[in-house]
Amino acid sequence: MASDNPLDAYSEAVIRVAESVLPSVASVRVESSRGQGAGSASVISSDGFLLTSAHVVAGTDTAQAAFSDGTEIVVDVVGRDLLSDLAVMRARGPVPQPVTLGDATQLRVGQLVVALGNPLGLTGSVTAGIVSGLGRSLPTQSGRVIDEVIQTDAALNPGNSGGVLSNGASEVIGVNTAVAGIGLGLAVPINPTTRDIISKLMTQGRVRRAWLGIASVQVPLAPALQEKIGSATGLQVAQVVSGSPADEAGLRRGDIIVKLDGKKVVTTTMVQRLMVEDAISRRIEITVWRSGALVDVIALPRELQDA
Repeated sequence: MASDNPLDAYSEAVIRVAESVLPSVASVRVESSRGQGAGSASVISSDGFLLTSAHVVAGTDTAQAAFSDGTEIVVDVVGRDLLSDLAVMRARGPVPQPVTLGDATQLRVGQLVVALGNPLGLTGSVTAGIVSGLGRSLPTQSGRVIDEVIQTDAALNPGNSGGVLSNGASEVIGVNTAVAGIGLGLAVPINPTTRDIISKLMTQGRVRRAWLGIASVQVPLAPALQEKIGSATGLQVAQVVSGSPADEAGLRRGDIIVKLDGKKVVTTTMVQRLMVEDAISRRIEITVWRSGALVDVIALPRELQDA
């Protein structure tokens, strides 16, 4: 007879996730010019694609993956995206059944999550906790920010990066990416944006993004401008790169960006979301507040790697 003890129900949920997901999670060993490294990955398709963190496979095109049943295979790095810290690899041999990708947009603070990976070389490790926070931001080495990051108190350690953050239904809702402190782990969410990134990495090997050539900072707005744009803060242009699309459009340091491509923007991450492949070489109208008046300029974003 099933027990009414809540701890038993909690344990049963974690056991279900471990039994379902762990066979599809691999430990990853990497050798590159930077030396040896380790991380985790998960099988996401029956034809051999694995998902991991970009920093796990930085500086290499191949790696060794080992599963909990003892299977070891060589994997080739198909594509990596430093701006989301996601990477896709493909196995040269058979792989276990793929995991099920979930939807992190349905998460709630306090919800059970389970982290599966290979911390400190300990293959097939499982820790459990809750969603401690949602919508966190994680700065990357590229200078950009990963937004909508999941915060959890499920224990993460070096080697967990690239591993699975699962919900109680055994769905992958995040890719563990960072240990920010004791009891504070971070995971890149699985959501429509990252699903698109993963798909592009699988099919094209890279993600194309648009580039304007500005640095911006969030600042408080004067009451008159607050009323016009409906926000207490705004995005001020702090720097315009010489010769950039923003420079050619006439954006100036000190401009307050009000709208970009018809959409209100008040944070840097909102600009990043709009600078996608669709915006490359397309005329983009930018409305700014300058010297007490609204001014419209037209920019033609270029591809980020061409900047």
